[in-house]
Amino acid sequence: MERIENKLDKIESAPIIMKAVRQHEFGGPEVLVYEDAPAPEINPGEVRIRVHAVGLNPPDWYLRDGYKALPPEWQPKVNFPIILGTDVSGVIDAVADDITDFAVGDEVYSMVRFPTGMMGESKGYAEYVSVPALEVALKPTGIDHVHAAGAPMSLLTAWQFMIELGHDEPNPLQSYKHIPVPLEGKKVLINGAGGGVGHFAVQLAKWKGAHVIAVASGKHEAFLRDLGVDEFIDYTRIVPEDVIHDADLVVDGVGGPTTRRFLRTLKRGGALFPIFPLGFSGAEEAEKLGVTVSATQVRSNGAQLAELARLLNDGKIRVAIDSTFPLADAGKAHERAAQGNIQGKIVLTVA
Repeated sequence: MERIENKLDKIESAPIIMKAVRQHEFGGPEVLVYEDAPAPEINPGEVRIRVHAVGLNPPDWYLRDGYKALPPEWQPKVNFPIILGTDVSGVIDAVADDITDFAVGDEVYSMVRFPTGMMGESKGYAEYVSVPALEVALKPTGIDHVHAAGAPMSLLTAWQFMIELGHDEPNPLQSYKHIPVPLEGKKVLINGAGGGVGHFAVQLAKWKGAHVIAVASGKHEAFLRDLGVDEFIDYTRIVPEDVIHDADLVVDGVGGPTTRRFLRTLKRGGALFPIFPLGFSGAEEAEKLGVTVSATQVRSNGAQLAELARLLNDGKIRVAIDSTFPLADAGKAHERAAQGNIQGKIVLTVA
């Protein structure tokens, strides 16, 4: 009898096994392995989500290859295997004892532990993920899990850059706090307008009453016209900084060293918001031109996702899906991302 009880104890304590995409080394898309993994347990303050869809974002492929673009001292030291992914939509299947705002069966979406978990603790490419309840919001009822999973990081980035910061955490790349600027009646240029952050930035700027100039390849023109842009510049045919010189705000969805070129599109007193500010070298030029250059680090925020859910439900903000792939084909999804010229978001389907 004692042996039987011991066996039962072992069975009851055995971890739930799930499917996940893990990597055991840094590298290209080929290092992403679809395999068995233990499902996460939940700690106080957390819920566990049965994932239905996962949105892809640049930090996924940055971490996959070891953040090679960062200075060596900033590159991650991780304990393999790791699971990528921050943006999830699914159904809560368990809650910690101290959770009262959510219940088993709730359909939710989230950006998981970012940037605190950006070195491998977010773990979204899986059938189950545990999430701090403060980072969770009820999924917009008017859209499916695929579209909901495409929203969190890109939409929160656009929101925190342009509408409401929502936190007091400093950006490690600048000494001053990022402050969004008024948009109503302003001329706003958005570079990379067809991409994940870009297509949300377009819609938020239009929602706030701005005159929006979209910069993207010609492939995206019809798509962006449908989102309501006032002007469209095909960067493969026209150099934006040669034709735009009086913008109030530039949101550069591409960023990096090339963002400096947009300084001369701005009027004195204007602002340049590079989504990816690493490599910007035009601080002195910006000061001479009277232009504010500012960025922030997007952070998980369940309250903001709840607010954005209302805009998504009302159709004021739409999520564009570039392509979908089964979770098992995460490597193929990363190959699609590497091809560039993405229209909206790439999403993995889980259930």
